[in-house]
Amino acid sequence: MEAMVKLAAVGVTTVILSVVLKKNTPELALLLALAAGLWMMSLAAGGLRAAVALMEELASQAGLPETLLEPVFKTVALSILTRLTAEICRSAGEGGVAAFVETAGTVFALLAALPLMQAAARLMGELLR
Repeated sequence: MEAMVKLAAVGVTTVILSVVLKKNTPELALLLALAAGLWMMSLAAGGLRAAVALMEELASQAGLPETLLEPVFKTVALSILTRLTAEICRSAGEGGVAAFVETAGTVFALLAALPLMQAAARLMGELLR
């Protein structure tokens, strides 16, 4: 909770400063947004590490191999990276580039999830035999 309050305070402060900076130096406004975003992601990384550790623990208790979790982690990471990259492109006024980033990110997420889909299909095949 405390981390989210810090994140919200930095976010609101960044937006206010960016609005002021955009009038005279839009480049600095973009750099400010990038720096604040990096700080926010580093703050959120601790929570993400805790979620990954919990998922790994639950998978080991269920007897699932780590190879089944890897596509999930990759897909989530690709989703986060795609969203951030697209928003940075939009902030820079490049909506078209953002659309291409989102499309490519979707394709890469699908590719990352394929091993999980293959494992699920194999499991279903074995259950039906």
